[in-house]
Amino acid sequence: MDDAQLSIDPAAASAPEKPAAYRVLARKYRPSSFADLIGQEPMVRTLENAFELGRIHQAYLLTGVRGVGKTTTARILARAFNYELPDKGIDRPTIHMDEPGVHCQAIIESRHVDIIEMDAASHTGIDDVREIIDNARYRPVMARTKVYIIDEVHMLSKAAFNGLLKTLEEPPEHVKFIFATTEIEKVPVTVRSRCQRFDLRRIDPALLADHLRGICEKEGVAIEPEALAMIARAAEGSVRDSLSLLDQAIAHGGENIAAADLRAMLGVADKALVIDLFEAIMAGDVAKAIAMLEDQYNGGADPAQVLLEMAEFTHLALRLRVAPETAEAAALTPEEKRRGQDAAARLSVPALSRAWQILMKAIEETRASPRPLASADMALVRLAYAADLPTPDEALRKLGFGEAAPTGGAAPASRSPGGGGAPRASLAVAASAAPAPRAISAPAAKAATRALAGFEQLVALAGEKRDIRIKIALETEVRLVRFEPGRLEFERAPGASSGLAQTLPQKLLDWTGERWMVSVVASGGAPSLAEQRATQERERRTGLEADPLVASLLTKFPGAQIVAVRSKTVEATPARDAEPDAGYDDIGYPTPDDDGYEPWNE
Repeated sequence: MDDAQLSIDPAAASAPEKPAAYRVLARKYRPSSFADLIGQEPMVRTLENAFELGRIHQAYLLTGVRGVGKTTTARILARAFNYELPDKGIDRPTIHMDEPGVHCQAIIESRHVDIIEMDAASHTGIDDVREIIDNARYRPVMARTKVYIIDEVHMLSKAAFNGLLKTLEEPPEHVKFIFATTEIEKVPVTVRSRCQRFDLRRIDPALLADHLRGICEKEGVAIEPEALAMIARAAEGSVRDSLSLLDQAIAHGGENIAAADLRAMLGVADKALVIDLFEAIMAGDVAKAIAMLEDQYNGGADPAQVLLEMAEFTHLALRLRVAPETAEAAALTPEEKRRGQDAAARLSVPALSRAWQILMKAIEETRASPRPLASADMALVRLAYAADLPTPDEALRKLGFGEAAPTGGAAPASRSPGGGGAPRASLAVAASAAPAPRAISAPAAKAATRALAGFEQLVALAGEKRDIRIKIALETEVRLVRFEPGRLEFERAPGASSGLAQTLPQKLLDWTGERWMVSVVASGGAPSLAEQRATQERERRTGLEADPLVASLLTKFPGAQIVAVRSKTVEATPARDAEPDAGYDDIGYPTPDDDGYEPWNE
């Protein structure tokens, strides 16, 4: 052999090996078995029982928000369908895959010939589905089961869905279908009914933070607990999003990730500063709050994100007030827990609810605004001046209804001496953390002295309250059976609505200050007031038609009819009492005066 053929290039021998391509954390730590999945215990338990009992379905539909593990679960299922370990005599479907089987690595890497993955976003037509149907007839090449994984299945066209139905309902024994989607409502019900559906849940922030902590330990990265909680909250329950953020945080901060660095990277404000801003604005100190927001904006914080975090703290304070056990949540930092409990003790539920509504509307406006900082400033001003709005009991006192019962609401509004004239804490300051007992409002207490002796008085009361709808309903729809203080029993007139019996008790409570029992019976009611008036009108017309004068008029004018009957009552005057015939004719009508003036024609 030629010496030149045996020679080795010294440069090639000494050249360093090419480093392996970097794998992002979301791929590097992608679960490969059901034991690695986090937060999806109900689904894992159902599948485990199904595999143990041999009740493996022909099609599965996985739904959930992005990044919770739909495609990963589909690949794990495909691996479970085809798990095979000849050395240990395992050749059957199972979810217990303690070590890689014959087909596992190829399935995990999405390169197995019998595991066909299709993205419905780019293969939406009937031709793509026809290809699946044609190929489904043939047995798998290597594995036990041929598996079709269709991601974003809701993107398929209507014709594609229809073409898939028959094969989906009666597939060959060697075929399984796994569908994944983020928009389950767009999948036709005919497809959903042929699949076993699993709703993958968002991952709890505390569980997600623990998962990220374990990955950081494996990667040799030190990260502050506050930074972990920040990533878990920003991911909104998505594991993939959290790993992408962690990847970015490692690239930004290196092997030591501080909360301050992560805050700058994400463009969020310091949680303590957000709480400071919340407390300043709820105290009515507008000038201080605007200055604090500007400082955070200059530090890189997004104004809309600051308002969002204020809304999150508002929600936390409200939950701590109505459900104190929320303080035990592992995702809360000691600072959030302490200051959240303090805010819950000082601020009333109506105040927190009002603040939430203002902030949520302001977030949308700020995100759409060409000047986000100015929009956020205006939102803070609105939030501060909302404190000037009186609580219901204060409004009743100002309207002159007397002293209202305490409701655990805000203290009377006062002005902050250094806050630019904004109100101080009147939006929210509660007397104590515990909610006050419920009491009858001032109008109800005042109306409690009003007693109703009869049904007609109830109708009159509805008129006094200017509730015309209830008044008309009482007159036309109620056939009275029984009426006494605190109790009303009636039969519905023909054509009456069914809502009166549900509406009337609250109306009576508001009007009288007493609780009323309103019941409806099937029969036995007297005619309604409208029916009684109609009967009286008919009787009066009948009697009037029998009058000889009226009868003669009706005869002389064919087609004439009596439209209405009105009685004219003339009050007695001293002059008439003294001289009955002075100025009146024989039947009691005024007579013309000397000039021919006829007073009844006015």
